[in-house]
Parts: sequence; structure tokens; C-alpha cells
Amino acid sequence: MVPLLVLLAANLPVWAKGAAGPPPVSSLENPLAVTLLIIIAVLALIIILLAWVVNGAADVFITRYRKSKEGIAAVLILALVLLSNGASAQEAAAAASSGQIGGMDSLAFYFLTGVIAIELIAILYLLYNLRLLIRAELAQAGTKKQGAASARPKESWWSKFNKFKPVEQEADIDLGHDYDGIRELDNRLPPWWLYGFYLCIIFAAIYLWRFHVSHSGPSSIEEYNHQMAIAEKQKEDYLKKAANNIDENSVVMMDAAAIAAGQALFITNCSACHGKAGEGSVGPNLTDDYWLHGGSINAIFKTIKYGVPEKGMRSWQEDFSPGKIAQISSFIKSLHGTNPPNAKEKQGELYTDSPAATDSTKAIDVKDSASITQLSN
Repeated sequence: MVPLLVLLAANLPVWAKGAAGPPPVSSLENPLAVTLLIIIAVLALIIILLAWVVNGAADVFITRYRKSKEGIAAVLILALVLLSNGASAQEAAAAASSGQIGGMDSLAFYFLTGVIAIELIAILYLLYNLRLLIRAELAQAGTKKQGAASARPKESWWSKFNKFKPVEQEADIDLGHDYDGIRELDNRLPPWWLYGFYLCIIFAAIYLWRFHVSHSGPSSIEEYNHQMAIAEKQKEDYLKKAANNIDENSVVMMDAAAIAAGQALFITNCSACHGKAGEGSVGPNLTDDYWLHGGSINAIFKTIKYGVPEKGMRSWQEDFSPGKIAQISSFIKSLHGTNPPNAKEKQGELYTDSPAATDSTKAIDVKDSASITQLSN
């Protein structure tokens, strides 16, 4: 291309030598001609660069580009030949060269602008082919990527959760240490483990600040005492509820405090028939060894709870809770052997406590009728 431009500049017509005409003037001295030649040179350089890019993008395009480049050179050479013919016919050209453009011959001007037009067409052609090649390359890459994605087995949620490396990528993380056929891989820790570790660090910082720096939270001792107070309250509530879960099968002899409470209930509700000391009146004597309906704590509880309607004793389960009936039963059981004055004659069958039951009654500090009378007052 460069030799062609030199040839073009050298053969620009130096118009007619006529005998009476002015001396010949070179077209290279015309500013317009120089500007057009520079434009032609720049466009020629752009064509060369585009051809190099297209050549690197696709080998197939090389043949087309070479043909187009040869066509451009042929056109330029043909134009130079025409100019040479015009220079050899100086007289005829001098006669016909009355019209000029920008100080240069019109034929030379049209020739140079024609070359520029051809170069522009060549540039557009190269750009068009480069665009087609890029599209084809992108489409081919997308097809390969889709094919690889479809061929690759679907990753399980467990692999995603742990971000396991595929088997084909294990070579990238192989540390080169092989022990009995077991390879050492530079695997990253699973994300869930890392996030859990970060949360532990944050929790430790907050805990340290709350309990050991700002003391806004209770200490271990304070928390223990608080829990013990709650447990004690729950125990009290349970015992209150458990007292009402007593029946004739589970009742046992109660302590002195419960017996004293049972005495108050007995004097208020039972002394009219059995006397304040249990000596008996309308009802039987409750202090001797003879009992009409059994002398055990269970039998006494059952008699008070259900009553003996055929003998005039009503049922008290609607009036007293199971806990209160157990208190009255324990008080009556504690009256055994007190021998109060004016005791009623024996009634019923002899009942003897078992040794365990006898020992439990001895623990009660009620020994004779005098003490019962004193308590009743």
C-alpha cells in the first residue's frame, strides 16, 4: 500500500507544457492534494489493522481479505495507469484542463476522493465481517457452556451446603501429599462451620460484656438462688395440691401441726356426737381398742369421707377436702389410749395396731384425757 501511495504521488499530472503556457506546477504543492493523500494513508493504515484483527479472529476470513485487498490495489493501479495516459497526452489535457477544484486538476481531485471512498467501503466491509465472526464465536461458546452444564450431573443440596469441589477440580487443590493412597486436599472449611464459628465469637463477646464487664446479667450464684426460690414455691404449690389428692388408700398419719388442725375441725364438727375428747356420746367412744368400722387410719378416713347413713352419720366429703379429712383422721387416731372421763362403753370389734402404726401414734404428744380437755379449751 505504501509503494502504491508513493507511485500515486509521483504520477499526479503535471499538466501540459504548452509552448506559450506557464511552467509546469507539481500537484504535491497543492494543500488540498496533500490533505487527501494523508486521509488515504490513514484509511490504508486502518484497513491494515482491521485485516490483522480479522486474521486473528478467523483463518477463513484471510482469503476473503486478501481478495478484497488485491481488488483495491488493482483499482488504484488502474487509476494510475489512466493518469499516466493523461500525462503522455499533455497537449490535449492542457486544452481540456480549464476547470480546477481547489487549485488542483479536477481529474486528480476526483481520483483521490474515489480512492478514499473505496477505502471507506473496505473498512465497513471488514467491520461487518468482524462483527459476524464475533457473533459466531459467542454463539459457539454459549452452546459449549450449555452442553457442559447439561452434561454435568446436578449438584445435591448437601454438596451446595458444604461447597464441595467437583472431582474433576480436585487436582487444583491437591497438596501433593499421598499417604497409603489417601490424598491430602486443601479443602476450605464448610460455610456453615465458618458461620457457626463467627457466631460463637460474637456470642462470647456479648456474654463477656453482659456478665463480667457491665454486670447487667445475674451471676451464677444469683441465678442459682433465683431458681431455688422458684423451686421452693413450686414445691409448696405441689404439696397444697397433693394434699387434696389423698384418699382412703394413700392416707398416712400426719405430723403434730396437722393433728392440731384436725383437733380444731373435730371439736367444731364432731364433738356433738363423739365428745370433745372423743369419749363418745351419741356416737361411739374413739379412745379405746374397739371399733365398729375399723380402727386403722385408712378405715377412719373412709368412715368420715363416706359416713354411715344407716346409723345416722353423714358423709363429710362435700364439706371437707381430702387434706382436712386426713387431719381429722390423724387426730382421732392420736386419741387412742387417752382414757377420757365419762367414756362410753366399748362397741364393735377389738382392733390392734401393727407395731409400725403403734410407734407412729406414740410420737404424738397426746397421752390422757386431761391434755385433750386442755386442748379443747
